[in-house]
Amino acid sequence: MASSLNNEQLIEVLSLSRDATAIHVTEAANIHYANDAMLAIWDKDRSVIGKSLEDALPELKGQPFLDFFKRVWNEGITIIGSDTPAQLNINGNLETFYFDFEYRAIKNSSGQTYCILHMAKDVTERVLSAEREQSLIEELRAANEELSAANEETNTINEELSESQNKLVGLYEEIKISDLRFRNMVKQAPVGICIIRADDLFIEDVNTAYLKLVGKAREEFHNKTIWQAVPEAAEAYAPIMNGVIDSGIPFIAKEHELILIRGGIPETVFVDFVYEPIKNDYGVNAIMVIAIEVTDKVIARRKIEDVEERIRLAIEAAEIGTFDLDLVNQVMHTSDRFDTIFGFGNPVSWSQFVNAIHPDDQDKRRTAHQEALKNGRLFYEARVIYADASVHWIRVQGKVYYDPENEPLRILGTLLDITDFKRLEQQKDDFISIASHELKTPVTSLKASLQLLERMKNEPKAPLLPKLIDQSIKSVNKITTLVEDLLNVGRTRENELKLNKTTFILADLLDACCNHVRVAGKYNLIIEGDENLQVFADEHAIDQVIVNFVNNAVKYAPDSLDIIMTIENLGDFVRVSVKDTGPGISADKVPYLFNRYYQGKSGGFNSAGLGLGLYICAEIIRKHGGQIGVETELGKGSSFWFTLPLN
Repeated sequence: MASSLNNEQLIEVLSLSRDATAIHVTEAANIHYANDAMLAIWDKDRSVIGKSLEDALPELKGQPFLDFFKRVWNEGITIIGSDTPAQLNINGNLETFYFDFEYRAIKNSSGQTYCILHMAKDVTERVLSAEREQSLIEELRAANEELSAANEETNTINEELSESQNKLVGLYEEIKISDLRFRNMVKQAPVGICIIRADDLFIEDVNTAYLKLVGKAREEFHNKTIWQAVPEAAEAYAPIMNGVIDSGIPFIAKEHELILIRGGIPETVFVDFVYEPIKNDYGVNAIMVIAIEVTDKVIARRKIEDVEERIRLAIEAAEIGTFDLDLVNQVMHTSDRFDTIFGFGNPVSWSQFVNAIHPDDQDKRRTAHQEALKNGRLFYEARVIYADASVHWIRVQGKVYYDPENEPLRILGTLLDITDFKRLEQQKDDFISIASHELKTPVTSLKASLQLLERMKNEPKAPLLPKLIDQSIKSVNKITTLVEDLLNVGRTRENELKLNKTTFILADLLDACCNHVRVAGKYNLIIEGDENLQVFADEHAIDQVIVNFVNNAVKYAPDSLDIIMTIENLGDFVRVSVKDTGPGISADKVPYLFNRYYQGKSGGFNSAGLGLGLYICAEIIRKHGGQIGVETELGKGSSFWFTLPLN
């Protein structure tokens, strides 16, 4: 049987612990020993050894920790704290950290305290992670108010994790304590520790924290090898432990996922652990396993990452630009979408963004920023001028963040392109104005006619009576046409435009329609093409399209006395066109002719109406599965056309 570890070996084993540990004596908590991890927490060097805790860390005055040490020494008790805040002087600055700690009185056989075992773990990351998670969930509703802050926190977490991987706890100063005292300290350590003989892998010592981690009773570890005690981990980790024994190189694991049988139930956990070889003159004679469960930390970080991903997807889906404005250094970091909305192909300085704002909106922008520094919220809408001189509308929203002295530090916010929204608003306003004007004219005429008819009601043979009645009918017809256009637009928007399809000859429809034009006697409606071609369509709706085309020809090309209607068989489709020889339409107006409420102005192309006729025609043809368009040339006329499927 292999020999037991001597005191020096046990001290060496303890020195390899990655947790902060110190030993204090006397009621004043004189520092008898502190490892490098504890000195790092205190931001002190070894000159504090032998000093009282109050002399070494004067900032602890007024905090509860000095009183805790006195109680532990005098009463022989153990005080344990979790997520406890402490203010420490780090690099000359008083900063707040959070710790899980334990002050444990180590007693002799007579029950008298001869030292205090002080163990501490910096859990600032865990506490702040919980706070960040809540903050990120709340700020998800604002689309990305704390996106950059979350990224910084994630970077901080990654940096701290990287540091924890690369740090190796320095060797402890040799202290001469008994083997029993050392083993007691191992058993009372808050992290899991298991010491395994290298030659046969039998468990030499294990503390309570390790037993709790693996979910086993102490009896299950007695006189057994490590893989007999924890068989579920053998397949994955036995080769690793054998490699540490053979090479003498420690194995450090971060956030390893494994399944442990706890109380007979398999549980998936995440563990940070170290296989640390303990060496003598002949090589590795033992392995010290130091382990701590970090399941809660991993789950918390993954939740943060999930929230960040949802924020990112929400921002991308909404096509929102984001920015982070450093108010102290006057530097702004922007997303690619932000640059695009401002008309830039790459990141530029804040001053260039400011200069892109329309001169008439600069005062609005300055006022919005001044108000934001007072109330914490930034909001304004403004115009941006692109390099090609085009004007676009933007909406800026943001939140101001302050330092502890309530001085503004930065603004995190979003940018949205609202050019289309502003254009629709303008179209709405224009439509209301046009509709009001168009309805006012026939209503005024109808009112005047009715007032005259009222005066002549007792003169049934008055010579003006037929003319007034005719004028009233025209006014009513005009109002009816305007209202019908509005109803048709409503039907197309709600997909309620119903088609009543029948089979009919297109030439017959062209010959029968537009009698109001033929009766006037001024224009010649000429039909060309296949006069026997039949289609399956809504005859009334197609008649409405033809009438609109002919009316436009009469209205916008009054000097074109010949209006040619052509029927062309294209195989699977029939093409119907209405051609005039009027002034034509300029090319820049053509893309908008079939838009709702559009009224062009070129070569006489400007008239009364709601700007709905061609839009309704386009919807009718779309419902039939056809296409609609126009061919035009200034000075030579226009040809409006549509197609219908023949099959």
